[in-house]
Amino acid sequence: MQTMSRRVRSASVLRCEAGAISSHSDVLCVEAPLHIFVRLGDKGEPEPLTITMRTPGTSSTSPDEDDVDLALGFLLSEGLLHAATDVLSVGSLKRENSIVVTLRDDAEFERVRFARHFLSTSACGVCGKTSLEALAAEPREPLRTRETQVFLRTLHRLPTTLRKAQPTFSTTGGLHAAALFDGTGNLLAVREDVGRHNALDKLIGSRFRLGEIALHERVLLVSGRASFELLQKARMACIAVFASIGAPSSLALDLARRDGMTLCGFLRDGSVNVYCGAERLCSDDGKPLTPEN
Repeated sequence: MQTMSRRVRSASVLRCEAGAISSHSDVLCVEAPLHIFVRLGDKGEPEPLTITMRTPGTSSTSPDEDDVDLALGFLLSEGLLHAATDVLSVGSLKRENSIVVTLRDDAEFERVRFARHFLSTSACGVCGKTSLEALAAEPREPLRTRETQVFLRTLHRLPTTLRKAQPTFSTTGGLHAAALFDGTGNLLAVREDVGRHNALDKLIGSRFRLGEIALHERVLLVSGRASFELLQKARMACIAVFASIGAPSSLALDLARRDGMTLCGFLRDGSVNVYCGAERLCSDDGKPLTPEN
């Protein structure tokens, strides 16, 4: 438990079950704010970009690796960061729960979008927006159409693999997860957070630190539903195959269809709904997915 002490907290509860009331200790996932700042050049002043409610990482170093991944992933998935060479450093400020990303002073940075000062929560970052045009960020490159070919049996294995790789969820039951797989179902990375969008930003940021910005030929699985915001973040990272344990939203489906993504929902118990992009998938005998009736 010590390695997860920054991620969980104990709480006293009254358990009411079968007419009996008893005292117990429960374990909760930690939710804490992270202030993300951006600085242009080593001599620039840090400017606030967003505040997001997130689950801290397990490291006691400063800055925490999870926070570094979250900050970088957020900048990438929002279209504010375009190349690894733009980043000079990622460090902490003197204030608690804060991080600053220092970019080259000549980095391609959309100051107009930066000036709007994002505000995120652990639930949703774009609530209240209703159109693709109002929300769309410009992807860095087009998706590859057919290079990813995934068997249905591979898809069906992913939820079990993800669950086994969620240490904090097993303790608290209160965290979302985002996991990246190759086309044969090998787990490449997984990140957890109290916020669905934070988990995905952490995942994208962790691959960025390894030099991977465009995640072609990868399969993404998220533990909850498929919202527009998550689809857009995946699209910005060039992930073509998006699968979720839960349902997609209508706007998520619109985005997936518009940009040629493969969208799968309700991936559980040996079943899956394929909403669009079935050409990247195949049946267990290698044939295209076609209905029998």
